[in-house]
Amino acid sequence: MPKRGKNYQDSAKLIDKTKYYDVNEAIDLALQTSKAKFDETIELSVRLGVDSRHADQQVRGAVVLPHGTGKTKRVLVIAKGDKVAEAEAAGADFVGGDEMVARIQQEGWMDFDVVVATPDMMGVVGRIGRILGPKGLMPNPKSGTVTFDVAGAVKEIKAGKVEYRVDKQNIVHVPIGKASFGAEKLQENFNTLMSAIIKAKPAAAKGKYLRSVVISSTMGPGIKINAAKIAE
Repeated sequence: MPKRGKNYQDSAKLIDKTKYYDVNEAIDLALQTSKAKFDETIELSVRLGVDSRHADQQVRGAVVLPHGTGKTKRVLVIAKGDKVAEAEAAGADFVGGDEMVARIQQEGWMDFDVVVATPDMMGVVGRIGRILGPKGLMPNPKSGTVTFDVAGAVKEIKAGKVEYRVDKQNIVHVPIGKASFGAEKLQENFNTLMSAIIKAKPAAAKGKYLRSVVISSTMGPGIKINAAKIAE
């Protein structure tokens, strides 16, 4: 085990590892343990009672956080015709068709955070599926990134839309904002995200759905939240 820094060790002393905190207490502690010189991100990790190996137990979706994430995402829109101008007018950072796909394929260009594509361009986008897929960047109808409403998609992403998806360990990891947001805004973002995750429960999932809920700052220790109260 690597030796933890002094700030981490000091922060860890503030947390009772045997306790499950209420949401407001956990967020207050996360802010107290955010001691880095930069504006730390507050992260949420939720272990779900699903088996992500099965297609009918996948948990994936997107939601617009009331206060955003504190980070402006760079959006690439892959479209053609009138949709190109529509995406540009909505504030997309990069817009194009085949030439964008070729740039990613040939130059390894990846200066974007989200990819939005119109349904009629998914055949072209499929060529770079092996590049985008492992990075979680492949457009998907469930997350609202495969759509003809490119303007709406771009505006939502710029407003603070986040995508959540369960990983191979059956955990969802999502940022809920920056430490500078303060407790009230972070709690509103937390509540919005958790409501979406709970609503996304697959019908095939059996038993306890919220197995564990943990919040932490970028450099701070994890703080366990009372999942039973959230699920009520």
